[in-house]
Amino acid sequence: MKPVHLAAVGLGLLLAGCQLVGPDYHLPKDAALQRPDVQGEFAGEGTNVISAPVPADWWKLYRDPKLNELVRQALASNTDLRVAAANLSRARAQVEQAQSAGGWSGSAKAGAQRLQESGEAFLLADKVPVANVGDLGISTSYQFDLWGTLQRGIEAAQANADATQAAADTARITLVADVVRAYTQVCAANEEHHIAEQSLQLQAQSTRLTQQLRDAGRGDETQVTRSETQFKSLRAELPRYEALRQSGLFRLSMLLAKPLDQLPSGVATCAELPQIAQLLPVGDGAALLKRRPDVRQAERHLAAATAQIGVATGALYPDISIGASIGTVGIIDNLGTAPTNRWGFGPLLSWTIPTNGSRARIREAEAATQGALAKFDGVVLNAIRETQTSLVQYTALLQRRDALAEAEASARTAADQTHQFFQAGRESFLADLQATRVYTDMRAQLSAANTQVAMSQIDLFLALGGGWESGRTQAATHAKP
Repeated sequence: MKPVHLAAVGLGLLLAGCQLVGPDYHLPKDAALQRPDVQGEFAGEGTNVISAPVPADWWKLYRDPKLNELVRQALASNTDLRVAAANLSRARAQVEQAQSAGGWSGSAKAGAQRLQESGEAFLLADKVPVANVGDLGISTSYQFDLWGTLQRGIEAAQANADATQAAADTARITLVADVVRAYTQVCAANEEHHIAEQSLQLQAQSTRLTQQLRDAGRGDETQVTRSETQFKSLRAELPRYEALRQSGLFRLSMLLAKPLDQLPSGVATCAELPQIAQLLPVGDGAALLKRRPDVRQAERHLAAATAQIGVATGALYPDISIGASIGTVGIIDNLGTAPTNRWGFGPLLSWTIPTNGSRARIREAEAATQGALAKFDGVVLNAIRETQTSLVQYTALLQRRDALAEAEASARTAADQTHQFFQAGRESFLADLQATRVYTDMRAQLSAANTQVAMSQIDLFLALGGGWESGRTQAATHAKP
């Protein structure tokens, strides 16, 4: 049998017996994600939420066309999403680079030069004549991935690309929450501004009545002064609401990457808080951990770190390839003739003898994997904590809002009754003024409580992973228990 055939047979036997270096990735059994206590129903669920799947487009639960348009435009033009898209394209290109490593490769060269060779280099005592020398050649080779080093590199690159995709999902979730939050702020500011103006008008009427009573001899200057002070105090609050409205609009302008005058029609004048007329769907812990992109991102980083152990281990073994080349080298006029032609074919083995540094890199990769596992566990536990906390806070804010609504209704009734008694001369001015002030304060508190409930809803959906469908099954595909 010819030597070339023997080399081919030997390489075939090596290929048949090789195994991938490094550990195969699987989700560790002691990972926090595997714990039963993070997979079940959320503690603290009450009558305000239901254990139903989180909808893909949760903001559409508000049934607000202006909000839907804001989200659509933000997803199309936001600068953070453009950065995320660029990062994802780069990660996918890195996967292509990893996939193209090894296997077949080829090269071609062509050159010509006026050359004076050294005679002694050819063991000649005389000077070699100056000549025009050309060099033409084509070579190809195939690198065998005997130990699976290149395959581990592909696995690491793909896992990093998956993590980048999850980061892009996180950017989209955060963007949607920011858009809904800014829009809610604009609506809340307009609504609270309207309530403040109504309270101001009510106080203005009270002040005029007090002045009339003073002029009729039924009151004194002190009562007028007190009423005017209350009026000025309420008026002083109006600029704050305008500032909140403007800051919300500026935020929307930035999120949509558009000037203020190009925001969707009616956004700036929204005067009613967006509300969800149903129980909030929150799912359970198992669905949450599959849906949240930061959990997917951490799990993919763990997979990439595990693959890097194999890459580092593969550096201990030699690289084996087989190649062929053909060319012609000599005086330009003689190129292509038998004396100038050359060719070659055969295997090539290159091996950098492992040093202490090589094994240290393996230990470094193993330590990085342990760190990635710890971070993955932390992300999982934090996801559960954020959701549980958001649920508790949302429930508490709802209870506070309902209690304030009852108090506001009582204050309104008391203010109406006291004012009637005052007009009939059965209550003092101070009692009427105090009842009006209490009612005004309760309206403001209720309005602020409604805003807090609306913001808490947004925080809850953000903690739930926003309902984004992109890549939600990736973790289940890659994380094999």
